[in-house]
Amino acid sequence: MGNSYAGQLKSTRFEEVLHNSIEASLRSSSLVPRPVFSQLYLEAEQQLSALEGGSRADNEEEEEEGDGGLEPSCPPTPYQMQPPPEGCCTTDGFCQAGKDLRLVSICSEPIDVPAGFLLVGAKAPSLPGHLLVCAVDRRFLPDDNGHNALLGFSGNCVGCGKKGFCYFTEFSNHINLKLTTQPKKQKHLKCYLVRNAQGALTPGPLICWKGSELRGRQTPAGPGSSSLFPPPDSSGPPAACSSEPSPGTNPSAPVGAQPAGPGSDPTSLPAAASPSPAVINGKDSPQQQQLAKGKLPAGPRPSALGIFSNSGPPKKRHKGWSPESPSAADGGYPQGGGNRAKYESAGVACVPPVGLVGPASVTFPVVASGEPVSVPDNLLKICKAKPVIFKGHGNFPYLCGNLNDVVVSPLLYTCYQNSQSISRAYEQYGAPALQPISEEMQLLLTVYYLVQLAADQVPLMEDLEQIFLRSWRESHLTEIRQYQPAPQPCPPVPGPGPAAPVTSAQLPWLAGLAASSCNDSVHIIECTYSLAEGLSEMFRLLVEGKLAKTNYVVIICACRSAAIDSCIAVTGKYQARVLSESLLTPAEYQEEVSYELVTGKVDSLGAFFSTLCPEGDIDILLDKFHQENQVRVSSSPTAASITKPMSLDVGGALACTSSGRKPQRIRPFQLAVAQKLLSHVCSIADSSTQNLDLGSFEKVDFLICIPPSEVTYQQTLFHVWHSGVLLELGLDKEQVTRQRVEQHVLKLDAEAQARFQVFLQNSFQNPHTLFVLVHDHAHWDLVSSAVHNLYSPSDPSVGLVDRLLNCREVKEAPNIVTLHVTSFPYALQTQHTLISPYNEIHWPASYSTGVDLYPEDRKYFGLSEFIESTLSGHSLPLLRYDSSFEAMVTALGKRFPRLHSAVIRTFVLVQHYAAAMMAVRGLSQMKNYTSVETLEITQNLINAPQQCPCGHGLMVLLRVPCSPLAAVAYERLAHVRARLALEQRFEIILGSPSSGLTVGKHFVKQLKMWQNIEDAEWRPQTYLELEGLPCILIFSGMDPHGESLPRSLRYCDLRLINSSCLVRTALEQELGLAAYFVSSEGPLEKGPRSEGLESDAEKPSSTDNEDEELVTEGSTSEKKSPVKRERSGSRDSASSGRSSKASGSALGGETSAPPGGPPQGEQTRSPQPCGPPEDTQRLRASQGPAPQPDSGRQTSQRSVQVAVSSPRQLPGAGASSSPTGPAAGTLVRQASPCSLAKARRQPPVVFLPKLVYDMVTSTDSSGLPKAASLLPSPSVVWASSFRPLLSKTMTSTEQSLYYRQWTVPRPSHMDYGNRAEGCVDGFHPRRLLLSGPPQIGKTGAYLQFLSILSRMLIRLTEVDVYDEEEINVDLREESDWRYLQLSDPWPDLELFRKLPFDYTVHDPKYEDASLICSHHQSAKSEDRGPPRKPEDLFVRRQTARTRLSKYAAHNTYHHCEQCHQYMGFHPRYQLYESTLHAFAFSYSMLGEEIQLHFIIPKSKEHHFVFSQPGGQLESMRLPLVTDKSHEYIKSPTFTPTTGRHEHGLFNLYHAMDGASHLHVLVVKEYEMPVYKKYWPNHIMLVLPSIFNSAGVGAAHFLIKELSYHNLELERNRQEELGIKPQDIWPFIVISDDSCVMWNVVDVDGGGERSREFSWSERNVSLKHIMQHIEAAPNITHYALIGMRKWSSKAGGRAVREPFSRCHVHDFIVLNVDLTQNVQYNQNRFLCDDVDFNLRVHSAGLLLCRFNRFSVMKKQIAVGGHRSFHITAKVSDSPAAVVPAQYICAPDSKHPSLAAPAQLLLERFLQHHSHRFFPLSLRNHGHPVLLVDCYLNLGSQISVCYVSSRPHSLNVSCSDSTFSGLLLYLCDSFVGASFLKKFHFLKGATLCVICQDRNSLRQTVVRLELEDEWQFRLRDEFQTANAKEDRPLFFLTGRHI
Repeated sequence: MGNSYAGQLKSTRFEEVLHNSIEASLRSSSLVPRPVFSQLYLEAEQQLSALEGGSRADNEEEEEEGDGGLEPSCPPTPYQMQPPPEGCCTTDGFCQAGKDLRLVSICSEPIDVPAGFLLVGAKAPSLPGHLLVCAVDRRFLPDDNGHNALLGFSGNCVGCGKKGFCYFTEFSNHINLKLTTQPKKQKHLKCYLVRNAQGALTPGPLICWKGSELRGRQTPAGPGSSSLFPPPDSSGPPAACSSEPSPGTNPSAPVGAQPAGPGSDPTSLPAAASPSPAVINGKDSPQQQQLAKGKLPAGPRPSALGIFSNSGPPKKRHKGWSPESPSAADGGYPQGGGNRAKYESAGVACVPPVGLVGPASVTFPVVASGEPVSVPDNLLKICKAKPVIFKGHGNFPYLCGNLNDVVVSPLLYTCYQNSQSISRAYEQYGAPALQPISEEMQLLLTVYYLVQLAADQVPLMEDLEQIFLRSWRESHLTEIRQYQPAPQPCPPVPGPGPAAPVTSAQLPWLAGLAASSCNDSVHIIECTYSLAEGLSEMFRLLVEGKLAKTNYVVIICACRSAAIDSCIAVTGKYQARVLSESLLTPAEYQEEVSYELVTGKVDSLGAFFSTLCPEGDIDILLDKFHQENQVRVSSSPTAASITKPMSLDVGGALACTSSGRKPQRIRPFQLAVAQKLLSHVCSIADSSTQNLDLGSFEKVDFLICIPPSEVTYQQTLFHVWHSGVLLELGLDKEQVTRQRVEQHVLKLDAEAQARFQVFLQNSFQNPHTLFVLVHDHAHWDLVSSAVHNLYSPSDPSVGLVDRLLNCREVKEAPNIVTLHVTSFPYALQTQHTLISPYNEIHWPASYSTGVDLYPEDRKYFGLSEFIESTLSGHSLPLLRYDSSFEAMVTALGKRFPRLHSAVIRTFVLVQHYAAAMMAVRGLSQMKNYTSVETLEITQNLINAPQQCPCGHGLMVLLRVPCSPLAAVAYERLAHVRARLALEQRFEIILGSPSSGLTVGKHFVKQLKMWQNIEDAEWRPQTYLELEGLPCILIFSGMDPHGESLPRSLRYCDLRLINSSCLVRTALEQELGLAAYFVSSEGPLEKGPRSEGLESDAEKPSSTDNEDEELVTEGSTSEKKSPVKRERSGSRDSASSGRSSKASGSALGGETSAPPGGPPQGEQTRSPQPCGPPEDTQRLRASQGPAPQPDSGRQTSQRSVQVAVSSPRQLPGAGASSSPTGPAAGTLVRQASPCSLAKARRQPPVVFLPKLVYDMVTSTDSSGLPKAASLLPSPSVVWASSFRPLLSKTMTSTEQSLYYRQWTVPRPSHMDYGNRAEGCVDGFHPRRLLLSGPPQIGKTGAYLQFLSILSRMLIRLTEVDVYDEEEINVDLREESDWRYLQLSDPWPDLELFRKLPFDYTVHDPKYEDASLICSHHQSAKSEDRGPPRKPEDLFVRRQTARTRLSKYAAHNTYHHCEQCHQYMGFHPRYQLYESTLHAFAFSYSMLGEEIQLHFIIPKSKEHHFVFSQPGGQLESMRLPLVTDKSHEYIKSPTFTPTTGRHEHGLFNLYHAMDGASHLHVLVVKEYEMPVYKKYWPNHIMLVLPSIFNSAGVGAAHFLIKELSYHNLELERNRQEELGIKPQDIWPFIVISDDSCVMWNVVDVDGGGERSREFSWSERNVSLKHIMQHIEAAPNITHYALIGMRKWSSKAGGRAVREPFSRCHVHDFIVLNVDLTQNVQYNQNRFLCDDVDFNLRVHSAGLLLCRFNRFSVMKKQIAVGGHRSFHITAKVSDSPAAVVPAQYICAPDSKHPSLAAPAQLLLERFLQHHSHRFFPLSLRNHGHPVLLVDCYLNLGSQISVCYVSSRPHSLNVSCSDSTFSGLLLYLCDSFVGASFLKKFHFLKGATLCVICQDRNSLRQTVVRLELEDEWQFRLRDEFQTANAKEDRPLFFLTGRHI
């Protein structure tokens, strides 16, 4: 029959197919039934594995059409279309009857669609972009798995109305498809058509032809490339065709959520005639789609896809639709956030995707087959809960009838599917295909798992996945070990170990055997025919009440074929309720609750409560009390006593340490985190990616984005205000105003977009400001903006974070750094995250290997500490649950099965609080109607203020996530409080995110008094400002938004949190509310303490303090119904024999015996304001109607203990009966009774729902809390069930890497479309993530980070410059020799010549140098202070920090737009394009030709002359003296440098103010490559290699000689052009590499000789200074021009004279023409400038210092003369060589040093010259005579310099007597007669220094030294060099 399987029957039995076919044809209105046998060849109901791949899928189309068994390789036969009948229409898009079928034309027209038919869109090849509308019988279309489509076709033409087309070929002809290939419905019917909110037809989901086909044929573009998605306007619910009205969607509901009221969304299909329509369960469920990157979920699926149409309205909009069932290997990731469709009218139970109970919160189609199963009426009424049916393996039958009362979920199916794909995960390791775990084994393990669940536990899909994984691993252990590291610890497999495979025949028997041990909590039903009979049987048993004790029903149909069918129904009332509620999204949960409140369903609950009280309704009692109280108050003056405790008691004021809210100082932890943030920002800047250029920013600005919570907003404003960050950042000058602070905090609400645009504009306009965008509470609202566009364009808040923080402008702005801050970073740590793992900063651990890293005076108490408090050996646990409350809730849940448990829990808790308040006010009979825990809370709340002299009380946080319920709770509690006249005792505050705080006037007055606030208008705006206020804070909102709570928080009542929402983020977020800092002085005691137990027990009542009151009523908790109490390890606050002294009194110093031990003492308590104690047995008599689940496990021992510990009671007093025997310790008694003071020492007590308590306190095998291994966030899904478990030992970083590997975002998550997995480029470079525990101080840390970031940027724009006073100023000559023309801009040559030369060196860097004496100075013999140690020389020099001006010179770290070109980024020249040129000249003194090399960048070649372009370098161009241009600087600048390629200040672009100049770097040969790398656009002069170890003297020498040689060449060259030689500019600049800025002094003189003058200093450009100097008249007459070194201490005296004739340093303008015959000493390392200055002066040349110009020198810690280190040449020890070892006796065995001889000499003389000149030490009247050379002999020895040259200017020495003579390498000008002119003291010493020993002897003979000086053999020395390093030799002698 045309089937390629050769007629082989499928697994579907003949009778079943026959039955289906007959039923279908009976229901069909117009079709001829297809032959029944064609159905027998339907493909088996199983997924094709990916391995079977495309060939099979490709072939299936042929098979379905029955065209014969074409092999996959056969070429397709060309298709000949039949000619159309004569006269019919053949236009594309019209049918043959001429009617328009195009969707665009008829989308708004009403179309008659018969029952059972669907509208689909056909694609015509001739009409691209158009869909043709067709009506097709549903049975011939596939279900969501691509299965169950009948072969063949049945369709109608919607244009002309023609019906009954039985062949697709015929139909395609009729609608003019004009095909060139064989007509196939699979190819041409593309998508379903649905109506949008406006009623227009739009393309809906694609038709899923074969789930495997899409996989096998997927194009690279993915399924998203076809028209998957309707336009946004079609994404609403389908519009009505029926007469039902279409209400608008709810704009405030989150994505995918619609109101759940009856008929909120009308159906898109006509109602069926059938009165009880059957529906394929799950068809309306949101489904999953593997969407192409960046694509969005599709619109809704048509609701009636079954054989029968569906009259029930689809209640919710769906988020996506799946053409396939994904598996881990496919990469099809589940999508989330969908919702459960609840049908109030037609009652279809559908599957939610938010499987918050299990990881796979994805819905998968539940495939129906076989006869429908009718759900009995009144099922909910009978069962008291809606059964939750999990589809398992195989086919699932249709359900019809009362579908309201069941919930069908695909979570288990998904779990099975994921586990089947485990083995595929190994294929990536190259493993051979391992067999997946069999379906039979899966089901058996599931049964084992269910059997071992406790009565109060709920199954978790995560547990099941781990069980499957472990079982599979064990069965393939040997294969796996080859490919995988050892498996992580998993939950124990409860079933049998790996053994022989389970067959389907054995399965029911084995399952029954497993279930036989569990007391019928798991019931197995075996079916012989199909699951339908098992489901029917289950419904029958439920209705008959035979499954009352059964929690789970497992239905197995295993005999039909090899494949098994199975499903599991959860029938336990508790489990079914938890599971069904967990399937609601948060939005649906809110809707459900609102609906129940609005429709009055809760009234029955109120009525029930009123029947509980035997004395009548509570309200009647309240009214009665109120009236009596009124009478009492009016008749008695004691009413004031209520307010008395509130008044301020001066005596007690000291006892309680209350104060106003002070901003906290920054803590060591916060500082450490801020520094980590800063180092991460610096590392981004330092990386080679150029993503952040910190050097270009001058200041920091910021914007903090927070969730739309008014309290969080005010709290953040407070932090910003008090942190001082605005002043620190310079964003506010003097007084910070509130408006200024508000500009920096953005609440992400409706107005955020406009303000954010202002921020973006600011960042664009201020490129030199670094903007930090802080996204606080960053785990909130991660919805993709694309989802917002599709689903709720009208709701601006959805996807706002994505729209703002991920917009293109933020991502691309180079000056915006985004910092995400959160306590729960998991949703930002997925495979698609934008944040690099290297940019994550985690809060540091406080301890590392037992060492306290950051000692603090407060201990952080977070989740792990709370959990730790529940472990045995600790004092009272801080985490507790309330068993009596839970029991009552459970009982009421059974009584009111239709009410959501949140409603029941809220009403019960409010009732408990109301009853407790009444009990405390004296209505003691009400104690029976509350729980011990609630009574304890209420007593402490009401009584604590009376014990504090100031009236301080405690806060009770009552968390009610659902806002409508919070409002109900608030109204009820406020009403009860008013009736009980407690309005003055405590406040009730309703805290909701959307509104601010409202606090009564009386309490505001108190707060102002406590906090010393004068402002009459002040109102508390944050919870922190409520410190000390006795209050109940009803905290609503689905999620906390980062609100901090005050330290007076004593109880954190979380009994109402949505306990079914089992996601790690949600749980940790709720528990984070209680996170707390505890003062260290009251240490948290661990373990029992034994002091004072006996004695304390005997004492009469002690002080009335909070801790003792707790037990007033709580003590009786043990006595009631002891049988209900025991549960091993429980932390029910009154169980395990613990008393409910719940405020953790042991923490304050009270002691407790080991748990379970006998009572060690009783404590009598003081009387309380309550009435007399009730009989203990009656306390909770009518509480929970049902016994607790653990009631059967009681031990007799515990009841005995309880009975024994019942103490006798004093009248009116409660008593403690705790077996733990807490006794009031001495510490408590001494401490202040103020609850606030106590609260500082102990964290709050947290009450949790039992389910959450168990989840939080149970741990896995590694000790990790169970809660940590849950799905991390609702917006992500696990990438695979094949994943290791988290481990307790993992650090935050390792957890981040774990989540990055194993989670993927859902399509609704903003990161969904970010990148392909593993692609590093997907990270955003300027994005950081700071995570730390809640309430630990992250806000303070990032504000501190902003401050230090700003300081660092300022530091980058600041520089440390030397700031030292000039030395030796008191030695200056008399004023007669000063330049007195104070207003001269330039020196007058004639006047200047008359000035004497000031020999004294005034530069502070020569403070340690020898003083140079001249005859003008009165010889001063006082000591010049002790010499510095050599290592102090650098350290102790004074510096000042100053801002870089716009005229500063910069190092290589400076980048800005302007100097890009200057630095070598020139568009015309390639980077690094430069040429090497040799330049040789001869110099007679060296006796050889010198060859230098120039490296000249292309952009600088115009400064040089070449023999031809690219030819020999001839000279460097020089300008003319007569040039007056202001466009350039005439003098070439030479900068000798070593070791400072990064730090040298060679970027003179800004210093020269952009003017053209010639700048040459003079570098050593070995350093040339590195300088060239950093400064590619600078001209380099490379010294010959012989100078590699030379000092700065060699560089100066070569610069000067080269410049003179060049001057000669230029004179010759330009003389040929007719220019006189003297007109060529002869000056060069020699500048240090640390000159950073230049200043000028403006003097306002009051007349020529007036003493009064004012002056000011300003920063100017080097261009300004150079052009001023170069414009000086007669400038060519000056040999050296310099300027002052800047000092902040320079007084008027220093700048009064405009010019001085003295030494110049650091930055000199040198006339190479005049100084032709004066050379720098090329051997010198130190003081070579002083030496050169003295030579120039003695040659009769002028040195001029411009005193009104100053140069600032930057302190650079590297390079320069410090780069010379003197070490031993062959050194075994790393010890430093001291200067005394720099010389040695000739021929001695002294270790030779690796340093130039000249450097050793200079350093030795600097530190040890007193060895040679003992008479000269501190003898300034008798200096040492230096001939022709200045050497530094140290600060203790003065010297006198003379030149031996004829005609030189020398100091007059005729009347001087010298204490020593130093002859250094003296030349022929020094003769015996020259030396005989000078007089020496008797015993004066001589030192002669020569190149070798021979010259030494010759010099002694030539100068006839032996006539006056006595020499000894032992007085000869040499520098400690090796012979090959040519040491210097010296001889010393004494004057005779």
